[in-house]
Amino acid sequence: MTEEEHSSQMFILDSNIIKMKKYNSILKYIFVMIAALIISGCVHDDKYDDPNLAGVQCIQDFTANTSLKELREKYTLNNPNNNAYVFPADNTPNDPSDDLYIQGYVSSTDETGNIYKTIYIQDALKDPTHGFTISVDAVSTYTKFPQGSKIYVKINGLAVGVYGGVVQLGVKTGAENQNSAVSRIPEKMIPQTIFRSCNIRGQIVPKIMTSSQMISVNDNMIGCLIQMDNAEFDNKILCTNFAPSGVTVDRAIRDNTSGTARIVRNSGYASFANQTLPSGNGKFVGIYSKYNSTYQLYINKVTDLEMTKFPRIDGITADPCQYSDNGLTQKTVAEVKQLASSALTPITNDFVLKAKVIANDKSSNLFKYIYVEDATGGIRINIDKTNLYNDPRFVVGKEVYIKLNGLYVGAVSGEIQLGSPFGAVVGRIAETDVYKYFFDSKKATTAVVPTERTINQIGMADVGRWVKIKNLQFIEGDLEKVYASGSPTNRTLEDCSGNKILLRTNNNADFAGQVIEAGKGDVYGVLSVFNGTYQLLITDVLGADLDDPRCDGSVYVPLPVLYSESFAAGGFNADWTTVNVLGAQVWTTSNQGNQSNYYAMMNGFAGGNNANEDWLISKSVSLVGKTKAAVSFTSDVRYNGNALQVYATDNFTGNVATTTWVQLPATLDTNNAAFGDWVSSGNVDLSAFLGKNVRIAFKYTSTTSAAATWEIDDFKIKGQ
Repeated sequence: MTEEEHSSQMFILDSNIIKMKKYNSILKYIFVMIAALIISGCVHDDKYDDPNLAGVQCIQDFTANTSLKELREKYTLNNPNNNAYVFPADNTPNDPSDDLYIQGYVSSTDETGNIYKTIYIQDALKDPTHGFTISVDAVSTYTKFPQGSKIYVKINGLAVGVYGGVVQLGVKTGAENQNSAVSRIPEKMIPQTIFRSCNIRGQIVPKIMTSSQMISVNDNMIGCLIQMDNAEFDNKILCTNFAPSGVTVDRAIRDNTSGTARIVRNSGYASFANQTLPSGNGKFVGIYSKYNSTYQLYINKVTDLEMTKFPRIDGITADPCQYSDNGLTQKTVAEVKQLASSALTPITNDFVLKAKVIANDKSSNLFKYIYVEDATGGIRINIDKTNLYNDPRFVVGKEVYIKLNGLYVGAVSGEIQLGSPFGAVVGRIAETDVYKYFFDSKKATTAVVPTERTINQIGMADVGRWVKIKNLQFIEGDLEKVYASGSPTNRTLEDCSGNKILLRTNNNADFAGQVIEAGKGDVYGVLSVFNGTYQLLITDVLGADLDDPRCDGSVYVPLPVLYSESFAAGGFNADWTTVNVLGAQVWTTSNQGNQSNYYAMMNGFAGGNNANEDWLISKSVSLVGKTKAAVSFTSDVRYNGNALQVYATDNFTGNVATTTWVQLPATLDTNNAAFGDWVSSGNVDLSAFLGKNVRIAFKYTSTTSAAATWEIDDFKIKGQ
């Protein structure tokens, strides 16, 4: 090495050489701060040229005075309350000879981005007995502490605690005398806390470990680099990527020692995230860890995996992710639909369908199915798997190849679908069989181009297509309602000629609770059909982006709220009158199952069904001078019983029997099989009471054979 080359790799360390009184027989000198002494930073093992450690601070070797085993025991034995254990626990060292150090070999690398702000270490390069987890608020730590490096950690002022069931080293958070946690060591503390040996960097030899050994008695191995032989990824995830872009996922893996799968946790930000999982059997190498009771593994780099052997343990004899056209006859969507000669027609020929994915479950409006389309049409494919949008084969705009032999085609409620048998109709393809039928074309995604139609032009040939219908608006009766409430919901769209089509929304859609737009515009979605009635399925709210004035040129303005009531704890306020005509049960307020959200409730069941008639009547609200008025609320019903009745009056006498009531056509919840599916009434017209003072009443009735529970919330009287 020339003098110039040598100088470029020199750096300054603290000249303070600390003699440790308690351990001077084994610990003579350490360098703890960058200051004055110039030493060489050359790595002595030529096998490790990357990363370049020139100029990176290091220290001379010494023997640490605390082992990883002792570090773990300090926490587990001296911390019955699960608080963070701070070192030293008794007092601050009087001088540097009281400093505490651990040493270990770095088993991890964050070079690929799969391991984040964590350094894993183990107590030996080969056959370790203990590992440990160090939480650091820093990235690219591999540039300072590459895998195989021997490091020393000064633990004075640091803390040991548990996160997710894993004992780890960090700094204490939380107030004194309270349960506290351990958080990451700040980046600015790392140069004074973690030191790399100038001399020792070796090759980490993975510890052989079977799935059956991944149990609590081996938690001392957490943080070690381990090797699982005869390993294979679960067949449910074959032919998928390590992780979707930007999404961290768990991938199941198993060997031949246990039927219990373990978890490989992959980051969607890892450099290898978009690579296809190895589909064979073989050697898996990764960091051993866990989260609560789930044992999981972290990949350092995919070159550590050698999983190419066949047959697999589960019997798969060849790589299932390799696609070939050999022996296959291509069919179009239209031709596949023509195969449906009954409600459940098996496909027994070696056909392949090549079509573009036009809709998936990303917004949760579609559940366990996708739509694909080619030039001849579109079709629904049922798959018993969630989060299909995270599978590279089912990304919108991706062409997917579908082997049809073994699948079934048939009409479900009038719509021809592709899948597997469910009784006598087409159901979902089992998740374990997805790899058998679906193949990534490896082509780039392309834009989905809609087929433009008017409502009058729609026909059965369009079912399954991505369509665009121009100049639609929601009917007036749907305005101010949400897309779906409590259960799958139909809203009605109309064109400016009055032609109508339904918009179907799943109550689990991420936009279900959003209020529909009141203007006019173009609607994009998949066309489906249910027993002869056409329906549109949008995949996000932009599918119905209705910003233009309505067909009559008006801009809808929501009615101002004149009076509202969300109810509260402790019963009804003076604005509400309860009238008990029959039965011992009465209207009350409750928050059962809703925590801080209270609502009005009436239930005629108490030790059995009881006959009841009970009224809940609002205060009088003036509609004098108003030209429009409406009432709205949400309702929820459970169990069999009479429907709730909603009335209005302008002459309440104080006696429900002598008052003239007008029944209102409010939309009410009809799903009595479950609580929590609140349904909006929409704006119920009060035009008959303009210029008057109006009260709204809810009439509950039950019998000795049926007593439903009714709940009312978000009550509003509006007008302008």
